[in-house]
Amino acid sequence: MAEENVASTEEKQAPRFVIQKIYTKDVSFESPNSPEIFREEWKPKLDLQLGNEYKRIDEENHEITLTVTVTAKVEDKTAFLVEVKQAGIFSLTGYSDEEMGPLVGSYCPNTLFPFVREVVSDVVTKGGFPQLVLSPVNFDAMYMHQMEQAKAQAAAAAEPKH
Repeated sequence: MAEENVASTEEKQAPRFVIQKIYTKDVSFESPNSPEIFREEWKPKLDLQLGNEYKRIDEENHEITLTVTVTAKVEDKTAFLVEVKQAGIFSLTGYSDEEMGPLVGSYCPNTLFPFVREVVSDVVTKGGFPQLVLSPVNFDAMYMHQMEQAKAQAAAAAEPKH
């Protein structure tokens, strides 16, 4: 009997990562210079912005939202602007605070990215523009860069001022 209690306690504490739901939370598409933009030579300059939001739902469940904004310009005219918020509900249990950071800041966005990439591609195509397939993103490197910036800012704030 005692062995069963030890086993069940260990099972409860074992880290667990479960995807509960993946969904598109918000989509916005604008083509402010249509139909004239379709007559221009298609050599767009693309600007890609990424964002990540975290919301704790309850003890186990967390909503992670990956926001992708793409602006395409032909010369000085905006061809289109698309913004997609792709979200997921993730059950994360048994992780320390140190382990939660990379999960929320890198692993979950990596999980969401293929979905947001598909939505962006579909919306741009339905807007009358050539298919846009976003290149892979290294969320691990982005997360590490953000952590280094946060450490540098904390160190700068802690320095005594003369």
